[in-house]
Amino acid sequence: MRPYAVTGGRTRPRYQLAIEALVSTTERGRRESIGLIPEHRRICELCLEVRSVAEVAAYIGVPLGVARVLVGDMAEVGLVQVHQPGNVEGQPEVTLLERVLSGLRKL
Repeated sequence: MRPYAVTGGRTRPRYQLAIEALVSTTERGRRESIGLIPEHRRICELCLEVRSVAEVAAYIGVPLGVARVLVGDMAEVGLVQVHQPGNVEGQPEVTLLERVLSGLRKL
């Protein structure tokens, strides 16, 4: 399967990435999207509008684990910025989870 080939067989990102984490394309991602592999280019295009990692997986048609790896790799090189959810206790906020669930239902 091509997505797993793109990630080098990895199914987990190098650091923890919540499925409800929000992803946005950075200025570097906007400038350098032409020379990227197709999956990275598509993520840069999608995340011009802030999206959750779960939405990214659904829109590009890859398993969630693959999307996490791709987004994590892109964040490491500054193509996207990841906004990890959480409140004081480190748990996701209920309102954020409700918005993510609503967005997933619309898919």
